[in-house]
Amino acid sequence: MNNFWQAIEKPIIGLAPMDGVTDAPFRFITSKHSNPDVIITEFISVDGIAYGAGKLFTDFLYHEMERPVVAQVFGNDPELFYIAAKVVCELGFDGLDINMGCPAKSVSSRGAGAALIKTPDLAREIILSSKQGVDDWVRDGTAGLSSKVIKAIEATKIKLKELGVSVLEERQAIPVSVKTRIGFNQSVVEDWIRNLLLTKPTNITVHGRTLKQMYTGGADWAELKKGGLVVKEYNKSVTESEQITYLGNGDVKDYASFIEKVDPEYFDGVLMGRGAFGNPWLFEMNSSIKAGDDYHKSERSFEEIKQVINEHCKLHWQIKGEKAFVQMRKHLAWYVKGMPGASELRRQLMSTKTPDEVEDILDNYS
Repeated sequence: MNNFWQAIEKPIIGLAPMDGVTDAPFRFITSKHSNPDVIITEFISVDGIAYGAGKLFTDFLYHEMERPVVAQVFGNDPELFYIAAKVVCELGFDGLDINMGCPAKSVSSRGAGAALIKTPDLAREIILSSKQGVDDWVRDGTAGLSSKVIKAIEATKIKLKELGVSVLEERQAIPVSVKTRIGFNQSVVEDWIRNLLLTKPTNITVHGRTLKQMYTGGADWAELKKGGLVVKEYNKSVTESEQITYLGNGDVKDYASFIEKVDPEYFDGVLMGRGAFGNPWLFEMNSSIKAGDDYHKSERSFEEIKQVINEHCKLHWQIKGEKAFVQMRKHLAWYVKGMPGASELRRQLMSTKTPDEVEDILDNYS
């Protein structure tokens, strides 16, 4: 197995998966301008994958530049995770990540996402079924998948090729990881991680809030450290090749908060999310952190920001089409936040329907 998690120089500083945010255009722009150590897609339903929902497979598009790139999936049926694992492997991803952390009611009410913390036996079964899907794909490829799913895979491969992605013919196992939370109503991080470790995932990332907290309050990094100690003890009991990495997540938005929270005694790194909103340069700090140097954020000129906005808009239009351009508006608001006259500029941008309209507004901004 090509376990890239172990190969990345520590600390690992990657882009966290965010629903409705980390789509293919956003990931490409972030990767191009600051190169995170690892990138994870927004989560994708295993139900939709198993059904062969063509529109959903758009979320599986990525660029070669993003590697290592990991597909994140969610659901509550181990058999569907088995299918999803085969699909993810066939599409050339570097890893599969299982979402056990989403707090949204639409997800948790069906026993998926962070609700899996309450059903540890099912959570283990899902991980093992996903790993079995990877192993079986190495042995027999897409055998057993429906014709509709195979058709969706082939159509996605064509689009990936157009984006310059090389999907290798050689079948090699990919690592299966988990992203979760410290608990459901209260923190149970130590027992929960011990439960996950029974299935030997390659990486565990934990967000420092419970499902009940959603995204309110502060992430509890003291609880996250407890999880880190559990993983540390586990790693002492296994061979070097079986050791797993452990990442923290929550409220790390910049260099200062990274230094404050991510203690290498407990963590192999971090996944960062909201700090990348309108800031594809966020991961420029990675090389300084790895070298142990101070990092001073560069100030961006309006011309530089404008150039990246235009690039992002055109790529979004190319990949997701005219009807999906409305999704770009939240990114536009993030890009211009804090600029002089930002409220008026944002008001104009919120009505745009094409990349050309965005470019015209930015050209006339003073």
